[in-house]
Amino acid sequence: MQTARDITGYRKHWAERFGTAPFLPMSRAEMDELGWDSCDIIIVTGDAYVDHPSFGMAIVGRVLEAQGFRVGMIAQPDWHSAEAFAALGRPNLFFGVTAGNMDSMVNRYTADRRLRSDDAYTPDGVGGKRPDRSVIVYAQRAREAFRDVPIVIGGIEASLRRIAHFDYWSEKVRRSILLDAKADLLIFGNGERQICEIAHRLAAGESIRDITDVRGTVFARKSVPEGWIEIDSTHLDAPGPITPHPDPYAMEPEGAGQARAPEPSAAVQSDAGAHSTEKIVRFVRRVKNADRGRSVIRMPAYEQVASDPVLYAHANRILHLEANPGNARALVQRHGDTEVWLNPPPIPLTTAEMDWVYERPYRRRPHPRYGNANIPAYKMIRFSVAIQRGCFGGCTFCSITEHEGRIIQSRSERSVVREVEAIRDEVPGFTGVISDLGGPTANMYRLACRSREIESACRRPSCVYPGICPNLDTDHAPLIDLYRKVRELPGIRKVLIASGVRYDLAVESPQYVKELAQHHTGGYLKIAPEAISEGPLSMMMKPGIGAYDRFKELFDRYSREAGKEQYLIPYFIAAHPGTRDEDMLELALWLKRNGFRADQVQAFLPSPMATATAMYHSGKNPLKRLSRSGGEVRIPKGLKVRRLHKAFLRYHDPNNWPVLREALRRMGRADLIGTGRHQLVPAYQPAGTGEASEGQRGNGPGRPFRTQHTGLPRTPGKPRKPRRPQ
Repeated sequence: MQTARDITGYRKHWAERFGTAPFLPMSRAEMDELGWDSCDIIIVTGDAYVDHPSFGMAIVGRVLEAQGFRVGMIAQPDWHSAEAFAALGRPNLFFGVTAGNMDSMVNRYTADRRLRSDDAYTPDGVGGKRPDRSVIVYAQRAREAFRDVPIVIGGIEASLRRIAHFDYWSEKVRRSILLDAKADLLIFGNGERQICEIAHRLAAGESIRDITDVRGTVFARKSVPEGWIEIDSTHLDAPGPITPHPDPYAMEPEGAGQARAPEPSAAVQSDAGAHSTEKIVRFVRRVKNADRGRSVIRMPAYEQVASDPVLYAHANRILHLEANPGNARALVQRHGDTEVWLNPPPIPLTTAEMDWVYERPYRRRPHPRYGNANIPAYKMIRFSVAIQRGCFGGCTFCSITEHEGRIIQSRSERSVVREVEAIRDEVPGFTGVISDLGGPTANMYRLACRSREIESACRRPSCVYPGICPNLDTDHAPLIDLYRKVRELPGIRKVLIASGVRYDLAVESPQYVKELAQHHTGGYLKIAPEAISEGPLSMMMKPGIGAYDRFKELFDRYSREAGKEQYLIPYFIAAHPGTRDEDMLELALWLKRNGFRADQVQAFLPSPMATATAMYHSGKNPLKRLSRSGGEVRIPKGLKVRRLHKAFLRYHDPNNWPVLREALRRMGRADLIGTGRHQLVPAYQPAGTGEASEGQRGNGPGRPFRTQHTGLPRTPGKPRKPRRPQ
């Protein structure tokens, strides 16, 4: 793996003399109290400002403050005019714009495109405090307020839209958000390394237009500079013919029979003279190692992927193949007369850098401006501790890998212990319970490839699918030691693990499952099989249900040994690419057989840039080499089929029984209609039921699928009393 400059090694900016702010200022009055005449950097965010390391804007703000910069915060501004964006005055260096911890569209709309009534990142959970596509709107308003100030966009919304991407809410392919936001620079992934370098270079007088070599950034340019080697992506991974076969019955215009010059390939199609390149490499598998640093992969242009779903899937596949910081090359995608240039991903933070980032002087509470208002997202995480970043699972529907990367970045035990002690001693209302000790995945702490050389060369999308890579170190001993040290601290009564446990990894370490079951589960443990049938599982890149069964056997055994009655609560996704009606029926029968009732269901929501989204849009499988003539994936599209798939998950809700009975008869499974133990829905219909209820309407990623364990099924022939619809 390549090395990078230590983010703690910069010479601090002169404004360090002002010291540390109790909270990053949100008003001119607060700036006056700090003795500031201006801000060096102003962060605009779609979330309420909570000074806690679970909130991205707080991390970036405190990291920049530690570099010596004066950082102001504009949180959830009124976007209808530029007035709110001028509240702190003109920033000396740049505006940093983010939608917040969640994508603004996922935050505001359900998987069925219904408007949500609440927002967990807003005081008192009030909805509607941020605009759709917040990054675009905020960036444009900031530009109106101060036209000459550089704008740097980042966060998950920008990160997942860094190239041409399918937009589920408009059902079309949109341009890179860099262009729509009219921003100067886009930071993708966790941005500490990038933002520190950008801030110091701007402070040194460098122009934002000249900052084109920072890893983990995207920028626009008019042409590819001389000296670069362009590689045609369609020859690295051919998606089949680039243009459709000509129609033999089409009428040709007059003169069409005359000889014509051959069309230029997709790699060089552009306005004449628009850019100059040294050469374009074709029909070769690799560039010489000495030339890798000056090679760029030309992806199909925005106009091509917007009109050709197969080319869209191809571009998505190339993006994911070039995701390893150890071997990724720069990418370029033409949008009209502009080149959108993506530098390789950032080098992951070291353990020492992670410790430094998470031990900034966070106040661990909302800004005083909010008074006693309840911010639901803060209440959920105020007693939690992040111990690592990244995920090498590669689940196709998930955005973690696209944003945080596959390389696990872990904190030291000492740093985690110090944060727990700080929560114990400083956070109001702490009762001795740490609500979560984890990360994107609970049990990947300090797990990595056994060989740095192999890791740097690897292009696998997952380290655990279709099976656990033999090069992966699955030793959970460091995590077990961390759990023990934290729970033995004075004043700590309980340490819960709330993040998703990757159970196929956990079974590699039975001692970890024992530790989890006997000390860190509060009666229920949520895990995510997502599906049980091979069709959808293969499209998700998730393990088979056998891994769940092995984990459940260990979990139940160790729970009994500890004298505890505990249950696993599984998450499932409805209407994922690759899912048939028969797969959902199989899952519904499995749920009933195991005594689970879903209170809410999660329907697949095609998030920008996810591999499963490319499947949804193209009907192809970009996990394999693409072909126009094969590789089709079944896509459950349309409101009717999506509602049916959710209804299977809520088989117990009488409101769903009519649609399920209709589907069962159509599928030739009328034998499952009745009140027997092994039947799914009864033939009768309770009065006042039959219409879809709110509980059936899935709520998309970010809002959990919840189940209730009801114990063993009742005796055959004795129907349950219909439950009140949720």
